[in-house]
Amino acid sequence: MSNEPLDKEDVADAGVTVEEPITMDFIRQMVAEDLRTGRFGGRVHTRFPPEPNGYLHIGHAKAMSIDFGVARDFGGKCNLRFDDTNPAKEETEYVEGITADIEWLGHDFGDKIFFASDYFEQMYAWAEMLIQKGRAYVDDLSAEEIRDYRGTLTEPGRNSPYRDRTIEENLDLFRRMRAGEFPGGAKVLRAKIDMASPNMNLRDPVMYRILHEPHHRTGDAWCIYPMYDWAHGLEDSIEGITHSLCSLEYEDHRPLYDWFLDELGIYHPQQIEFARLNLTYTVMSKRKLLQLVNEKYVRGWDDPRMCTIAGLRRRGYTAESIADFCERIGVSKANSLVDIALLEHCIRQDLNERAPRAMGVLDPIKVVIDNYPEGQVEWFEAENHPQRPEMGTRLAPFSRELYIEREDFMEAPPRKYFRLYPGNEVRLKYAYYITCHEVVKDSEGRIVTLHCTYDPESRGGTTPDGRKVRGTLHWVSVAHAVDAEVRVYDYLFTVENPSDVAEGETFLDKINPDSLHIFEGCKLEPSLAEAEAGDRFQFLRLGYFTVDPDSVRGHLVFNQTVNLRDTWAKIQQR
Repeated sequence: MSNEPLDKEDVADAGVTVEEPITMDFIRQMVAEDLRTGRFGGRVHTRFPPEPNGYLHIGHAKAMSIDFGVARDFGGKCNLRFDDTNPAKEETEYVEGITADIEWLGHDFGDKIFFASDYFEQMYAWAEMLIQKGRAYVDDLSAEEIRDYRGTLTEPGRNSPYRDRTIEENLDLFRRMRAGEFPGGAKVLRAKIDMASPNMNLRDPVMYRILHEPHHRTGDAWCIYPMYDWAHGLEDSIEGITHSLCSLEYEDHRPLYDWFLDELGIYHPQQIEFARLNLTYTVMSKRKLLQLVNEKYVRGWDDPRMCTIAGLRRRGYTAESIADFCERIGVSKANSLVDIALLEHCIRQDLNERAPRAMGVLDPIKVVIDNYPEGQVEWFEAENHPQRPEMGTRLAPFSRELYIEREDFMEAPPRKYFRLYPGNEVRLKYAYYITCHEVVKDSEGRIVTLHCTYDPESRGGTTPDGRKVRGTLHWVSVAHAVDAEVRVYDYLFTVENPSDVAEGETFLDKINPDSLHIFEGCKLEPSLAEAEAGDRFQFLRLGYFTVDPDSVRGHLVFNQTVNLRDTWAKIQQR
């Protein structure tokens, strides 16, 4: 289908006003057609329906961009609805975390926040209605027996021996299930559809199970809970949703949702499926993310190595960069694996525009400038952003003793190494040219100090003779340095698709043991002393860094948000 923008005239006949052209995809084309024909009375009403059994991840950000984006583009509404039908896994903590993530991403649900548990009584009444129609029955088979009776993709299922109970017996048993007479797992309510259907979802699916678990909102009011497939379409119907936008794995479930709605004779939304996001070097399963948290592979749901919204936010990603990423990947019907380099490209592009520059040394080695006057301090003016003069300047102190990055010096360098080595001259950013003359090592052979000289006539990086040097280094004055801890991250997994495992393996076998490097004793320029949690900077030549919430006054902690190497741009140039 076309991806050409939809302009104001395209939807004007339906009474919808759009302020900006809409980039069309197959979902928006279907919505535009419904508006043109007057289906749903010209309304557009979507919903974002997370289950509160974990925190949201980047895949949910894509779903949100579609659910809220379609409503926004066509002047409609989007509900936030929590599908809280499984009290064994759901918590108020997740409800609050999910709500915070959605608001941080900038999506507006206003007062349109709902819960599946708001509709438990109505769902129960509809279940009794199906029983009375002879279209649902109470089954005593165990979960394992139900799976066995269900058949396979090539063999039809078998009817349960309890399938032909009378309507009266089923009503009595179902009401006693609700009253709490039976233990968990003793009985279920199933729809009576077709055990020979080629669609496995239509082989008498379970509608209710017994769970003696307190619910985070309803407490102990219920001991039977609706299955997601039973609840999903009913919730959309109750809320008057026009376009129920789902990821592609629910396509085979759509006939079941239609069957329930048709049998009950209630309002019928239109379900449309799209491909979910799969991102390299990550897992997109809340179950797997929860396992990473519970088994201490990460430090929590907001660990910056996680693909959760909370983790990305803590790492320093912006809501704008995530929105840009979601727009770039678009909406598709075909599953694919998106390169994480694109996500990194988006945050790099965003921070390049907004992040002030600063100097920081992660792995310091001391430089003593022997011919620089002891006790003297010069303050060099440094721009906060080379392309944005409106961001102003700061003063960087320069003294006889400095720190440079350990990797910026080699005693025996290879060819085309333009940084500091014995006898080589380099430029210190904003300051002077220096030349190394002596290397001091400790008893273990580790370099601890470099003795250099400076050219007083090279102030600001220019010399009377006009000579140029190939290498420019960042630095920090020893006497003025601010101590910090810096956390540098690699991918959490060693392979692009950690869910693609051999027999006997799990995704945990693909964990990267070197995904976190903590640099203690880092040295930062003094302008960063007052930085607060969430502040973002570009450390010259190192990357973009964000102050972590673990920071306290006197002990700064930074996360590396992303490095400076734009892998995605190089891929696009091939």
